[in-house]
Amino acid sequence: MLWFFRSLPQDKNFSFLLGNLQNIPKDPESRIAYGRYKMDHVNSKFNIFWQGPIEPVVVAYHPDVVRTVLKSSAPKARGFGRIYELLLPWIGEGLITSNGSVWQRSRRLITPAFHFDMLKPYVQVYNKAADKLLRKMEPFADSGSEFDFYPLITLCTLEVILKCALSYDVDIQSKDKDPYAQSTRHLTEKFAKRARTIWYWPTFIFKRTADGRKFFECCDYAHSVAEEIIEKRRSQLEKDGKPQSAHLDFIDILLMARDEDGQAMTTTEIRNEVDTFMFAGHDTTASGTMWFLYCLAKHPEYQTKIQEEVDALLEGRDSDHIQWSDLSELNVLSLCLKETLRLYPPVPFIQRVLKEETVMEGHVIPPGTIVTIAIMHLHTNATVWEDQDDFRPERFSWEEAKGRDSFSYVPFSAGPRNCIGQHFATDEIKVLISRILRKYTVELVPGRPAPIRYAQGTLQSENGMWLQLKHRSSR
Repeated sequence: MLWFFRSLPQDKNFSFLLGNLQNIPKDPESRIAYGRYKMDHVNSKFNIFWQGPIEPVVVAYHPDVVRTVLKSSAPKARGFGRIYELLLPWIGEGLITSNGSVWQRSRRLITPAFHFDMLKPYVQVYNKAADKLLRKMEPFADSGSEFDFYPLITLCTLEVILKCALSYDVDIQSKDKDPYAQSTRHLTEKFAKRARTIWYWPTFIFKRTADGRKFFECCDYAHSVAEEIIEKRRSQLEKDGKPQSAHLDFIDILLMARDEDGQAMTTTEIRNEVDTFMFAGHDTTASGTMWFLYCLAKHPEYQTKIQEEVDALLEGRDSDHIQWSDLSELNVLSLCLKETLRLYPPVPFIQRVLKEETVMEGHVIPPGTIVTIAIMHLHTNATVWEDQDDFRPERFSWEEAKGRDSFSYVPFSAGPRNCIGQHFATDEIKVLISRILRKYTVELVPGRPAPIRYAQGTLQSENGMWLQLKHRSSR
């Protein structure tokens, strides 16, 4: 079987000890360029990457191949060194990591939590978090000094998730000393470091490092806090027969969920989903917002269009808060957001394991094969996208997008295992960007190097996201 994989398109620089691992450049932008080179010059649809001498991974770059994987219920790749395996101590068998019947049951129970009626009240949570973010940005606009936007937006999105998931009402953006918020940040950082450090993959080694000890310490703390909140809320619900607040948070909805047999979710199951929401819901949204603001600073003509759109929407109002009904009216902003997510997808790679034989471009790929969907390369595939590296939001207008393959653009994955929280994330980004551009004009810092893309769990910038602000003269 290995000889079969050796006959497929791949980088010919193969090591009998490391496979293709030795070909991966050390700096992050070069690693992205390496993947792009293989798509552009080896094969534009898929090729094989060898993780060691005997483990071939199919890397998919084209909708014709991506479709065959994502339309199926192919499970997430689990096992030694896999991203989803490394998440298990934190989020357990949550929606991101689970497979089979566990995933199917969780998906059915959780889906109502992301219905539009449930998302509507969250808009005011986004607005209140934006109020605090704007106050923190104010001194930089007053002084004209440059600042790194990423730490600010990360705290903002973390505060939103804490409020929406747990009704955990702490001013994270101002204090940044709350132990639960700090544990979540440590978990995110230590997980990312473990994922990119091969000798951290074995658990018995990782647990003996300072990073590992901190990671598992934070896991225990985050679990204990979530479980305490869940049990208190469960007791209150059993006593009163209904939630105390008219604003249902994630825990309320999961506590009331029942499967087809009338069974409720256990405390551990709810905790796993809350931890999953914490992991998937704040860092990805922060990434998307950060890169969106960068694109608008880089392309001020679109920034101006969005400002005009928001100004017209809010004209005559006493408040700059964005309402639920406003979101569907932000047409220019929506096009620009889609284009940002094409060029800078918050989750640049996802993995699946084939459950059955799958035909890819005439080749029968056996079950058990790992497939990496290279979203960031799929989105810039020259055989799919015209002017693939240009920021051109008009490509998502109805006229241009109507004939496009739906699997050519998958920032939130696609098929049965697509991201259940994609509307939550995009609504939050729309509110935050609208509020920022209503008050400020955002500019790049002259002479500063461009952000260095770092593609790990989420798409980050290795050297920060440095920007400048100007008060809008008409505001």
